[in-house]
Amino acid sequence: MTLPAKREAVDPAVQQIMAEVRKTNRVAGKEDDIELALSEALANAVVHGCQCDPDKRVECCVVCDDKRGLLIVVRDPGTGFDPALLPVPTAGENLFPTMGGGVYLMNQLMDEVRYHKNGTEIHMVKR
Repeated sequence: MTLPAKREAVDPAVQQIMAEVRKTNRVAGKEDDIELALSEALANAVVHGCQCDPDKRVECCVVCDDKRGLLIVVRDPGTGFDPALLPVPTAGENLFPTMGGGVYLMNQLMDEVRYHKNGTEIHMVKR
């Protein structure tokens, strides 16, 4: 799926993808975690990767198999980032983060989260 880099495009994309994920029945009981992580990944790509420029596009690919689980890949055309440089939102001084909260959530909700292409591509796995 490809979506324009507009905030209002995120929720319809998430709903459409999650409808397909639910049909597979391969991650039953984990849909809420997947939906929130997907929403955060797409929102980050739109806001940070594309700077909400509607002329730019965010790509999302979802595949599922019985052995490896569900894989979600989100790509944006931005310059990327280093997730290791984000503040840890559980540290006292960062309890109300302006950045990093979504990345933290994705890491907590998914079984694997990996960044590729200088942080412009995220791979998330749920088993």
